[in-house]
Amino acid sequence: MIAAEGRMRAQTSTRRRRAARYDPESMMRRRPSVVLLALAVALALAPSPATTAPAAPRAVAVTFDDLPGPGGSLLSSDVPALRENTRKLLAAFRDAKAPVVGFVNEGKLFVEGETLATAEQRAGVLRLWVEAGHELGNHTYSHRDLNTQPLDWFEQDVVRGEPVTRRLLAEKGRRLRYFRHPFLHVGLDLDKRRAFESFLAGRGYTVAPVTIDNDEYVYAAAYADARRRGDTPMATRLAEDYLRYMESVFSFIEGVSRDLLGREIPQVLLLHANALNADRFPQLGAMMRARGYRFVALQEALRDEAYGRPDTYVGPWGVSWLHHWEITEGRKRSPSPDPPEWVTKAYEAAAR
Repeated sequence: MIAAEGRMRAQTSTRRRRAARYDPESMMRRRPSVVLLALAVALALAPSPATTAPAAPRAVAVTFDDLPGPGGSLLSSDVPALRENTRKLLAAFRDAKAPVVGFVNEGKLFVEGETLATAEQRAGVLRLWVEAGHELGNHTYSHRDLNTQPLDWFEQDVVRGEPVTRRLLAEKGRRLRYFRHPFLHVGLDLDKRRAFESFLAGRGYTVAPVTIDNDEYVYAAAYADARRRGDTPMATRLAEDYLRYMESVFSFIEGVSRDLLGREIPQVLLLHANALNADRFPQLGAMMRARGYRFVALQEALRDEAYGRPDTYVGPWGVSWLHHWEITEGRKRSPSPDPPEWVTKAYEAAAR
């Protein structure tokens, strides 16, 4: 998402630190006075068990954009393939015990030249999400850009994106309550941003922020292209590097959170319902668990007071809400990790 908007990032460097070691045997061979002094200093510097709180467990809410499936791919035109891809994703969520919110572009249900029966089949794919216990949100009807569209037109596109999603949620006694901005674009000026937020609130929406934004879609497009061409080694290489890259993104976001807020907050992860995640979400989820994360509902994550921070960000870039808060405080936006050049080239080749 961000790379497609021309965003330039700097690669995150890794620094290694060595811990000093304390050798008790060599200390005991010294004079008693030296030993006593060393012990006194060590006790004075040691953290008190009574005042040292354990690190809070990490939490992440998982969200998926552009349902029922990624645009411009075979999945978007092949309903059986879309259904199978969705079933694989939902099985992975079930095994990981991860509650997910999927954000829908209802315009993708209707393809010119196809029958209403085919559109209903795509709606049936969305129903699978709800039947599996997950939630759906509004991502507008046509996935257009708030930064470039007139406000009244964009508001109507939100309304157009409601009927099917509302109906599917109502079948399970749920209501439509979350909205996600396409491209994470919130407007080029604050008046437009605030006017749109007021419109959303009036329709009962909560804006679904993102803290862990990433270039997953770059890997996904290159991966789909490699599979289409039958290049299994390339597909495997991309999938393996995707996991490495995503761990670097998590590490980066954790650091930004600590630097900006003094702690790590419940994060909100943005992904897409593509073949790459259908194949690799089990490993991606294992990576998150290995880093100490538990999966939480979006509602639980947003209860954290950080999500009520002042936020006056406007601009051409769709960025993490942590970057929103950095910019609001007058800080320079921290540069996010990039995919390596070979992945970017594979993505560009797939797009041609």
